[in-house]
Amino acid sequence: MKNLRGKTAFITGAAEGIGFYSARVLAKQGMKVMLADIDAKMLDQAVKTLKGEEVIVDGVVMDVALRDEWQAAFKKTIETFGNVHFLMNNAGVAVTGAQKYIEELDWRWIIDVNLMGVVYGCQLFAPHMKAHGEGGHIMNVASMAGLQGVSFSGPYCATKAAVVSLSEGWRIELEKDGIEVSVFCPGFVKSRVYDSMRNRQARYGGPVYHDDLVKIKPVRKTNKDIVVNGIDTEIAANCVLEGLLNNELYIISHPHYCESQEERARKIKNAFNNANVSAALATVPRTGIVLK
Repeated sequence: MKNLRGKTAFITGAAEGIGFYSARVLAKQGMKVMLADIDAKMLDQAVKTLKGEEVIVDGVVMDVALRDEWQAAFKKTIETFGNVHFLMNNAGVAVTGAQKYIEELDWRWIIDVNLMGVVYGCQLFAPHMKAHGEGGHIMNVASMAGLQGVSFSGPYCATKAAVVSLSEGWRIELEKDGIEVSVFCPGFVKSRVYDSMRNRQARYGGPVYHDDLVKIKPVRKTNKDIVVNGIDTEIAANCVLEGLLNNELYIISHPHYCESQEERARKIKNAFNNANVSAALATVPRTGIVLK
């Protein structure tokens, strides 16, 4: 998507962090932006701030884990701005800790927000983009943790890896409909993702605050430290803009993480080499369908 002026963007998790700064960057490019977030107070402040900068924005309170709220937000956006051209599935939450201590409700919560929230967004906006025929782009926010598993972050890594995989598949699937797909895989960016449980819905157990968890287990303070010492959020937002304009599939915010990805690739390559000389696989054909 090269020309953004006059087009409309819909961004989830937009009251603060990457979502808010991306909304600002895109609005300054001439886009009309609908900010969506579960935190009504923060959302109201975000919309007021951006309107004070004389850009065209509005806001809608929604829970990305509920399909009905997606429908309502979609309806409000169309009524306010008309056709939508860019969907940024940015809303995300984190659960950390040893796998044996992570409860089922936490798994349900992070899957519903990080994964199903992305699915619902695509299922709603992709047909709309195809129907209006003006072109479109869907950008899903994953994480470097979606490209490589990290200890004590199993639910987060699993959902972000799923988002990467979905984005790869949708890139090919939706191309024929004039819809581009990208996946943003940031490293540590200044945000409050470490305290995302503050917005945990009642059906998943209700809010829990990072400071209270630190009182119980002081080592959890590290979760905050590594995030707040990340790169400036404006930098991440500029990555979003570049990735959108250049139609990049993978958008990376931390170039120096390449080494860990190369090591992972080497291990996978070795596994294929081992498979090629495996006695157990001696009769398996070396030709056939290759997934793309």
